[in-house]
Amino acid sequence: MKIMNIVKSINNALDLMLRENNKVVVYGEDVGVEGGVFRVTEDLQKKHGVERVFDSPLAESTIVGSAIGMAIAGYRPVVEIQFSGFAYPALDQIISHMARMRNRTRGKFTSPVVVRMPYGGGINALEMHSESMEAFYAHTPGLKVVIPSTPYDAKGLLISAIESDDPIIFMEPKRIYRAIKQEVPEEKYAIPIGKAKVLKKGNDVTMIAYGAMIRECQKAIVMAEKEGVDVELIDLRTIYPLDKETIADSIKKTGRVVFVAEEPTSFGVGSEIMALANEEAFLSLEAPPKRVTGFDTIVPYPQGEHFYMQTPEKILFELLETARF
Repeated sequence: MKIMNIVKSINNALDLMLRENNKVVVYGEDVGVEGGVFRVTEDLQKKHGVERVFDSPLAESTIVGSAIGMAIAGYRPVVEIQFSGFAYPALDQIISHMARMRNRTRGKFTSPVVVRMPYGGGINALEMHSESMEAFYAHTPGLKVVIPSTPYDAKGLLISAIESDDPIIFMEPKRIYRAIKQEVPEEKYAIPIGKAKVLKKGNDVTMIAYGAMIRECQKAIVMAEKEGVDVELIDLRTIYPLDKETIADSIKKTGRVVFVAEEPTSFGVGSEIMALANEEAFLSLEAPPKRVTGFDTIVPYPQGEHFYMQTPEKILFELLETARF
């Protein structure tokens, strides 16, 4: 075991997979020489050479498009989009080609591409640096969407993503890149994609979150317990496919559900959770399902970003309202 943050655990996962499989390649904007804007790929080019880890042009559509071709040819490309808000020029490649390749060729070809991208706010960044638009990708048939919340999960989920034959959007909560440290095995291990994790068992309210919001929820839960509210916390880990069984079982047990995310409120992951609560656990509900999310606006510039973000205090308010309904 070694103490790692999310940056180090992802770097370790990439290092292991580059060593194990000579078909794995890692590239993107500033990924090679500089090691990425957040230094997630630091030293990988030195270890594995410029043909395995390299810098790309500043052209997101080209990055993803070339990765699709490499994947069809038998490689396992892991490409980085510098910030998730920069990915929009690549949506044509992601939606029109990467997600459809297996269906289009009736299973003859697949596109096992992993698209890594830092996402989310909370670091006072500029426009298009703080997006939380995971629902774009989760709503696209053919894609899987993964969002880790801890160093341990980040490594295990990324290894699973690289080994998967499906195209995967791997979104990394940059707000907690270095905020959380824990023991992570140095050897290879995998965490199944599509399986949520119950981080804390409880009986009064089910709370569902992912990414950087897990830490905020944990802070709110400590405060809620002082008010006598026993919360069950579920980390989705995978946005699509959704672990419906774990979610439904928890809501049936508690009768209440609060969903927390950075995404805009309308038509998001939270909406899917609300639908799931009604479809699978309606007769068990003791209170209306509740979303604690961002507003239906562009994420504000740094001076106003704190109004948009979810805080433990905001989460606590909705927790108590739901518990006491």
